[in-house]
Amino acid sequence: MINFNGNIGLEENVLTQNRAFLYGDGVFETVKIINNKVLFLEDHYFRLMASMRVVRMEIPMNFTMEYFEEQILNLVQQKNIASSARARITVFRKNGGLYLPQTNEVSFLIHATSLGNTSYVLNTAEYEVDLYKDFYVTKQLLSSIKTTNKMINVTGSIFANENGLANCILLNDSKNVVEALQGNLFMVVGKKLVTPPISEGCLNGIMRKQILALAKKMETIEVVEEVISPFDLQKADELFLTNVIMGIQSITKYRKKEFTSNLAQLLVQKLNESISEN
Repeated sequence: MINFNGNIGLEENVLTQNRAFLYGDGVFETVKIINNKVLFLEDHYFRLMASMRVVRMEIPMNFTMEYFEEQILNLVQQKNIASSARARITVFRKNGGLYLPQTNEVSFLIHATSLGNTSYVLNTAEYEVDLYKDFYVTKQLLSSIKTTNKMINVTGSIFANENGLANCILLNDSKNVVEALQGNLFMVVGKKLVTPPISEGCLNGIMRKQILALAKKMETIEVVEEVISPFDLQKADELFLTNVIMGIQSITKYRKKEFTSNLAQLLVQKLNESISEN
């Protein structure tokens, strides 16, 4: 029997043995579906496989990229949201054990919700950020993958909400800039586009990869991955965030500094063009 919210009852709640719930023993991917197509499918699939290997999960023989795609599209089609949707696939170790699992076999769960736009649109509304310094991201491999332990993102989001901020920027244990709560960070200084390297502890973002590739094709901008300090942010001409669902989000204000969105607008255009071509 269990006590659930003060009520004694039979042990029927699936969470009592779920390892993702009990120990954060899970990894996940969030994908965007447009016109019945999973965007950046190969990148998502290989990141998920790499994440499972990092945390020593057993990858099922049938868990191919085609199977991954089929399971996502079956769900969004059944829900009639395949024209524009987001889907999250969470993979977690099967029940059993305490810190030491009884098995490395996995289960997975996919859920999906509809989205409004069938293309990426740059949101130019006010978007103010600040640093979140209660907790820090560690410079290690686990920080670069998407696990179900996201407490720093949860507490940072509460901090942002309490302080009237749209988002917060996370720092690593060397007090350098890593990323935002919901995406990778890019900084424009003159004709230079900068983002922190993965070794600083940032997520190995799928949209980060797309933006780096698109920007490197532009002759007017130099693209580099290098360490960014909090002080560097106030010298920037432009700051923006990236993730697969929103695409690019311009930061309009950090502390007392306000920013333009010129390169972000151009990159959104090129991003949509690249998607339509594939």
